[in-house]
Amino acid sequence: MDTAPLRDSGNIALGRQMTVEFYDCNSAVLSDSARMEKVFLHAAEVSGAHVVNSVFHSFEPQGVSGVVVISESHFAVHAWPEHDYAAVDLFTCGDGVDFDRAVKALGAGMGSGYWIISSLVNRGILGENGVERLVPVVESDSSHGLQLSWKARYEHTCARAMSSCIDIYNCSKIKLDNENELKNFAGKIVDLLAEKSSEQYEWGCSANADELEFACSFDRGHLSGFTCPERSGIYLDVFTAGFFDPRAIAEFAMRELGGQYYRMQPQVRQ
Repeated sequence: MDTAPLRDSGNIALGRQMTVEFYDCNSAVLSDSARMEKVFLHAAEVSGAHVVNSVFHSFEPQGVSGVVVISESHFAVHAWPEHDYAAVDLFTCGDGVDFDRAVKALGAGMGSGYWIISSLVNRGILGENGVERLVPVVESDSSHGLQLSWKARYEHTCARAMSSCIDIYNCSKIKLDNENELKNFAGKIVDLLAEKSSEQYEWGCSANADELEFACSFDRGHLSGFTCPERSGIYLDVFTAGFFDPRAIAEFAMRELGGQYYRMQPQVRQ
């Protein structure tokens, strides 16, 4: 298969595609499908594209995927609020769409602190005999074999432990300034982490104004954190000498707390 770069031989492309990685975004925006739709419709408008339709979907417990269909092709996104990250795909089959304006509008709308254009390729190269059989993007060797689950990464690195920071916002199911409710919630998390009932764990809690700081230790692990009732938020630090799925713990905590969205920073400990 010929994957050599095309020289300027008068060929044209059916489409132009840009993929953009948006980092340090506003998680509240990334978790709201209605707000994301407005951001992408505005970006399409300022870029000069002609909007045909749009569909944006909110996943449970969080995450948004969406697409704006334009007469020139599409703008698409998948967002991970827990990582303040959005993956965006811009595609046009016309030369009237300004990608630079679109990217700047998307960055501002999602509150992105940093973004990278990860690819810009021509799609559907037309030669003398029709569409050429060419691969527009060739992945490097280093891009193959990336794990898509924390379990696979844990096993691949022969890790010994796992930890994660988990922040949950706009909690509505428990009173975050009530120690008994907080202790009951923490006990449920510990049961999951220990993979058994852990009624006998060490618990400690202290109050600072209306905030509660807490910690509980169990066999081969611990859970700690503090609450901020004023912001309806809770900030958790989890550690186990062994594997746990950080996303499963975060989503369980979201359901128990009635949170609106969460962020997390997992670490595989070698």
